[in-house]
Amino acid sequence: MKILVINPGSTTTKVALFEDLDLVKEKKINHSNEELAGFDSIREQLPMRVGRVAGFLREEGLDPGSIDVIVARGGMLPPVRHGAYVVDQDLVNTLLDCPAEEHASNLGAGIAYHLAGDKGTPAYIYDSVSVDELTPLARLSGVKGYNRRSFSHVLNTRAVARQVAASEGFDLEEENVIVAHLGGGISLNLQSKGSLIDIVSADEGPYSTERAGGLPVFTAVRIVRKEGLDTLYKYESGRGGLLSYTGSNDAVAIEERALDGDSESRLLYEGIAYQTAKAIGSLATVVKGRVRAIILTGGMARSKLVTDAVEESVRFIAPVYLYPGELEMEALAAGAWRVMRGEEKARVFRP
Repeated sequence: MKILVINPGSTTTKVALFEDLDLVKEKKINHSNEELAGFDSIREQLPMRVGRVAGFLREEGLDPGSIDVIVARGGMLPPVRHGAYVVDQDLVNTLLDCPAEEHASNLGAGIAYHLAGDKGTPAYIYDSVSVDELTPLARLSGVKGYNRRSFSHVLNTRAVARQVAASEGFDLEEENVIVAHLGGGISLNLQSKGSLIDIVSADEGPYSTERAGGLPVFTAVRIVRKEGLDTLYKYESGRGGLLSYTGSNDAVAIEERALDGDSESRLLYEGIAYQTAKAIGSLATVVKGRVRAIILTGGMARSKLVTDAVEESVRFIAPVYLYPGELEMEALAAGAWRVMRGEEKARVFRP
């Protein structure tokens, strides 16, 4: 089974070819600032990105019609369930015209739709970032009309949860696991019997290399009054966290300074671990401590300084497993593979 995987980001489009679950070819298509400057919106980039992915297929000597299934990263949809959704016109239009948030991942379904064309090639998105299975209690924010929204690194966190369950011999549909994605942004989710019933999103939890995380509300108000609303947004999306404190988002270099005895660097790194452990503890209370596994994934899960500190704080709750890096391309391919084999059923999005 030939599977084409498409994962658009802000300045790249990652593409990969799988034969069943085996990676055959992978490429990161870079989009320069000059290339992107010609577009006034993310939506306008769609034809360009379709052309670049089609070019990748030509380089590999493949006609789009020879692909058995296309799967793309799910974008910022309104709340959806986990798993696969059929890529159709309604899904594409929603992501392009009225997404929950603007993000390059909203282009994934459109690229897949255009490549599938009239050839009848099945196309899906899988584990969208907007998977929302929060319980009514978890949805409450404290202000009427402003519910908590469910945004977390769903694709990678569900993929590593499956891997831990398979290696440790337990059924995700019967257990509770907590997964922390430690990347440029940090988010956590509680997967209870297969559903993501609560989360700590990147804007309410630990600070990271470049995001402020859960700023106290009155601190946020002071920032708006002193520096403006746009600055607050930047602190939450690329200029906060370690970058704000040190002027750098080079986590490896900052960790090296911490290990070499720089007290400020060590404090900042320990702060990430401290806040991550607190967030794990809060999610554990939702299921009264009945947690089968705690999993740390993402780029910062390579940091022994962070993972050792988190594990020391939370291992009384459940065993801690490390899955550094990301499995996004593999997770997308595996999702499409299961759907095509009839092991999972794809849903149809209704606006």
